[in-house]
Amino acid sequence: MQIQEKPPYDTVFEWIGGEDKIRAMVERFYDLMELEPKYADLRAAHGPSLDNARQRLTWFLTGWMGGPQHYTERFGHPRLRARHLPFPIGIKERDQWLACMDQAMGETAVPEALRARLRDSFFQTADWMRNKGV
Repeated sequence: MQIQEKPPYDTVFEWIGGEDKIRAMVERFYDLMELEPKYADLRAAHGPSLDNARQRLTWFLTGWMGGPQHYTERFGHPRLRARHLPFPIGIKERDQWLACMDQAMGETAVPEALRARLRDSFFQTADWMRNKGV
């Protein structure tokens, strides 16, 4: 059995640097989605405006990482899979989302140890969200 070292902070929210850092990461995530051709399919799934998505993902990640529960205070339980069922999510969409978020984490200087943990968590969630075969 391998014991993982205790993270340097009590919550991921503290470790990442709080709400401003999460907002910066989410902003970069959606900016990259609009700028990078390799994320074109992911961008196309989001409709004409990303404003709502930017705000909701910031609120969600803030609470998910242990900060203020902005998302659940406004919308209740996230029900991630149910809320994403209208959108076809396969391996390609999952992988584009993960690559875009990883690039955003890198470009906003998320500490590497935290980035690795988030990559694992994001993969598990993104893979669970798949609702089509490929």
